[in-house]
Formats: sequence, structure tokens, C-alpha cells
Amino acid sequence: MSLVTRIAAAAVLVAATMAGGLASASAKEWKVVRIGTEGAYPPFNFIENNEIKGFDVDIGKALCAKMKVECTFVAQDWDGIIPALLAGKYDAIVASMSITEERKKQIAFSKKYYNTPASFVAPKGTKITDTSPAALKGKVLGAQGSTIHSNYLEDIYAKAGAEVKLYGKQDEANLDLANGRLDAVLADKVVLLEWLEKTKEGGCCKFVGSEYKDPKYFGEGVGVGIRKDNPELVAMFNKAIDEIVADGTYKKINDKYFPFSVY
Repeated sequence: MSLVTRIAAAAVLVAATMAGGLASASAKEWKVVRIGTEGAYPPFNFIENNEIKGFDVDIGKALCAKMKVECTFVAQDWDGIIPALLAGKYDAIVASMSITEERKKQIAFSKKYYNTPASFVAPKGTKITDTSPAALKGKVLGAQGSTIHSNYLEDIYAKAGAEVKLYGKQDEANLDLANGRLDAVLADKVVLLEWLEKTKEGGCCKFVGSEYKDPKYFGEGVGVGIRKDNPELVAMFNKAIDEIVADGTYKKINDKYFPFSVY
């Protein structure tokens, strides 16, 4: 082997060693995963006796157990939940966040861990039966802001002549509906079912119209939100989701909250 060849080979070896070292340094070993959730979206996430609970939280704990990491949960208002993830306040969002193309521009997602449709609710005495954009022209419609539901109302219904009001929390929209300030509210059907069946205020209202599942607006289901610079954490969550579905853990959690599958 000539001197030039030996020097070139040595340079390649050094470069490969350095690259391997950098790769090892950049691959974080996860022992603790901080999870952000809202705490104001029952039955998926809520605060009871100063503790964050709900379907999202139980799923998050089950996923962390499969990943063999310690979980900590952080409550975060919905409108700041992605900015706080990007700022490093926590490592993952487990908060009923739908996987949409718009959100994928900012963050990465795991595969889905549930998928439920959207629906309208309106007062029991309403004359609304058709919830098409044309039928709701002139009506006052509510939704939680910065959600797939608010995007849908603003893009489809506001342009057809409805007035759209947005709220910081789902409960605020529901309360305005119960108090006669709105003609209808659009939200996740399971969340609305919880309100209708388990709260005094929910007795005012009923489901009207169709279910909504358009992937353009309502996404591919709900996933775990993760910063794009943590692909290994995405892979860990994906593997854990497969495992809890396969071994029955998911069904046990599902059945604790719902009489039907949300997967």
C-alpha cells in the first residue's frame, strides 16, 4: 500500500470514528420523559384533587411503563401547548392532539393512539336538524380556539355566513351554549357525550346533525406530539403504542372510560 493510500485510508477511518462518536453523543438515552397535557378536556384529561387524570394520562403512563422511563406530567393551557413543547418545558404532548398537516410543520407525531369524530351539540329546543354550512348561515357557533374544530368552523362555516366564537377552554364554550349565547358547539363527540351525560349543565342540549371526519381538517387521529429533533423518542412511543394495543393494556384503559372502542 502506498503512503498516499495509507494516509487516505487513515483519514477515512478517523472521519468514520468521529461520525460514530457524534452519532452516539446525539442519541439521547431517555430515563425521564416530561409529558404536557391540558387538564381541562374530560374525560381525556382533567384535574381532580390537584392531580392530572384522564384517558390521555393513563395512556401516557402505560406508554412510559413500556418504554421503561419515568413519567412526569405538566399541566399547560391549550393555546400554549405546542410553544411550550418547542421551548423545552416538556418532551412530549399527550393531550388529545390530532395529527394534522399544519401541526406537522411544527412538530413530529407518533402514530395514533385514538381516533374519534367531531359533532355539533345544540339546545334541546333547537330547530336545527341540518348542520351543513348553508343551513347554519346566520347562526352563532362556538368551539375551543386553536383546535381542529375551530379551524373547521372558521374555514367552512364562517365563510358561509355563520358567526364563530372561540374560547380558551371547551367548558367555556359549553357554558355559553347552556346559557343561550350560542346556537351550537362543535367538538369531539366523546368529549361532548361526557358533558351531556355527566354534568348538570349538559342536560340543556343534544347532538344534532352528522359526524365529521374529514382528514383535511380532523387529521389522522390523535397522536403524541414530540419535537422534530427527537426522532428516537418518536420511535419509542410508536413501539410502546403497538405493545399496549397488542397485550390488552389499551383495551383495559379504553374500557375504564368508554363503552366502545376509541382506537
